[in-house]
Amino acid sequence: MTASFTPAGLRNAFALLSAPGLIRLITEIDDNGPIPPRRLAGTLPDLSVYQLRRAADAARAHGLVRVAPGVGLDLTASGSELADFYDATARWARRHACPTRVCDFTGRLRHTLSLLAPTLVADPAEGCLRPVGADLLSAEADADLAHPRILLVQWLNANPQVTLLFEPEPVA
Repeated sequence: MTASFTPAGLRNAFALLSAPGLIRLITEIDDNGPIPPRRLAGTLPDLSVYQLRRAADAARAHGLVRVAPGVGLDLTASGSELADFYDATARWARRHACPTRVCDFTGRLRHTLSLLAPTLVADPAEGCLRPVGADLLSAEADADLAHPRILLVQWLNANPQVTLLFEPEPVA
């Protein structure tokens, strides 16, 4: 499935994919279209300038967004596919009230990614393939989690660049 990825590479991918700023950026563009130039802070006012800059830089570096002339920040095909994965994952989480019945979109995604990560990242030497808290899932929820897991593996295989660690340039 993800045999070509190292545990460190998968950890990098999960760190990127579960970053609140990236989740908000990708889903905002997916839901409402491109973000016009110089409107990022006004579009996502609850995120700090640092979070916005880091999310936008990481998304561009990993090929998830592009700056379209005259349009602004827009999703690439990879970014659109990531948004589809986020939507499917959030639907699973809402259906199974995970982590709780009432939770925001970003919280649901981050929690579900924390359930998916150990099953893909596990180091055979560590011997742990079940995430903490997974035993609390019903059999139905655990079985249904296979769909987001398959989507994630497909997306990771199509986007190996996300396994590379992103280090933004220092701000002068």
